[in-house]
Amino acid sequence: MPDSGPSFTIRLAETEQDLRAAQRLRYDVFVRELGGGGEMVDHDAGLEQDKFDPYFDHMLAIDDQTGETVGVYRLLPGERAAELGQFYSEDEYDLTVLKQSGRKLLELGRSCLHPDYRGGTAMYHLWNGLAAYVTEHEIEVLFGVASFHGTDATALAQPLSMLHHNHLAPEDLRVRAQPDVFQSMNLVAPEDLDRRAAMVQVPALIKAYLRLGGFVGEGAFIDHSFNTTDVCLILDTARMNERQKRIYGGA
Repeated sequence: MPDSGPSFTIRLAETEQDLRAAQRLRYDVFVRELGGGGEMVDHDAGLEQDKFDPYFDHMLAIDDQTGETVGVYRLLPGERAAELGQFYSEDEYDLTVLKQSGRKLLELGRSCLHPDYRGGTAMYHLWNGLAAYVTEHEIEVLFGVASFHGTDATALAQPLSMLHHNHLAPEDLRVRAQPDVFQSMNLVAPEDLDRRAAMVQVPALIKAYLRLGGFVGEGAFIDHSFNTTDVCLILDTARMNERQKRIYGGA
């Protein structure tokens, strides 16, 4: 029989060892590969970690053959953020419109895959795990920052403007970058957009959210410590059409 490729177990981190496996992968991707940093990064141990880690659920994609953690997602339900006092992305974005909506929120972050597993089925399995989590917790709105590599907004003018003109969130979901760090995404007039060139620069994760009917908040955030330009993505499960729900649920 032909090789059907690797199989994966998708589960939440349960032990300190599980969390360390997630932080090691994050270090490999965000620090070694992308040049990021942070005040709690442990370079000696090779761990990308921060003060929010203990409050999040950490979803792991584990290669059944090797036992290695090859993909991670970090998840923070709204009620836990309320206990913590903030969502992670509130340092970058004013989330008042979401927090006052009365809807069940889930913040997503630190999504990454080992380089050897990109373009395969690992992300599909992680998304199926995320869909099950959303169903179990009756989540209504998912959101979180996603990143472009680099901190030069001018170099990203086409994709940022394309997102602003074509995928800006409706008013009831439109979070805004905090005033003191607000980077306009309206950098190229609609008539001057080169959509094909813009989409080439859009990371795969952001494209995936757009295919699901996701929106972006207003304004970007330049994250110099992570060497990224961040946008806030918002996905409203009530606005997803039936086709998108089938994709999201893995049907």
